[in-house]
Amino acid sequence: MMPRSARLPVVAGVAVAAGLAGAMLAPPDRLQGELVRLMYVHVPAAWLAFLSFGVTFVASVAWLWRRRPGADRIAAASAEIGVFFTGLAIALGSIWGKPTWGVWWTWDPRLVTTALMFFVYLGYLALRRATVDPLSRARRSAVFGVVAFVQVPIVHLSVLWWRTLHQPPTVLQPGDPTIDHSMLAALLGNLAAFTLVFAVLLRERIRLAADEDAADAAQHTGDRGLAGDAVAAPRMEDSGV
Repeated sequence: MMPRSARLPVVAGVAVAAGLAGAMLAPPDRLQGELVRLMYVHVPAAWLAFLSFGVTFVASVAWLWRRRPGADRIAAASAEIGVFFTGLAIALGSIWGKPTWGVWWTWDPRLVTTALMFFVYLGYLALRRATVDPLSRARRSAVFGVVAFVQVPIVHLSVLWWRTLHQPPTVLQPGDPTIDHSMLAALLGNLAAFTLVFAVLLRERIRLAADEDAADAAQHTGDRGLAGDAVAAPRMEDSGV
């Protein structure tokens, strides 16, 4: 029987495979043709970036309220995942933008604010690396994680606040989504699959962080034996004296 801890990765893997299959079976776009299939990974990657930084925000607030180490681990783990998927969304957007806009990069408000969010959370991770004391690291990171979250609504609303090459929202809008329903079904399937991937990555990263914290605590409290403790002094009777 499959261990319970292995079920979620298997379910996530099956969901991703089904989602990608649905993306390949969805109809091509009237204008972009087959190029639109990048949407089925680009949009979920952006969604996971928002979700990850949202979890970091909530966990940071929880740490400032309760000061529990588990909240700090969740915040840090989720921020790492968010940085990865933000980078993936930017990379896929550049690949998509080259044949669509004719350039790999343009100073579009959505692109600029997304890149800024990417570097802000890289700064969050750098702050954690640079702070040795666990309590100071958790406190500074929690404050940073709360303040940095302002980037998420700015990125999301940038297509409404400024003139941008990106189209306005087609799914999260009042009324019926303006995307073809078969394409919407494939997109929602991939969003659900990538969310399961997020849950798997977050769980495993938290476990790793807990093991790292336990090892650091053992090292600093002297639970580990000192070098040379296993070497015993020679006994006088063994030397024949």
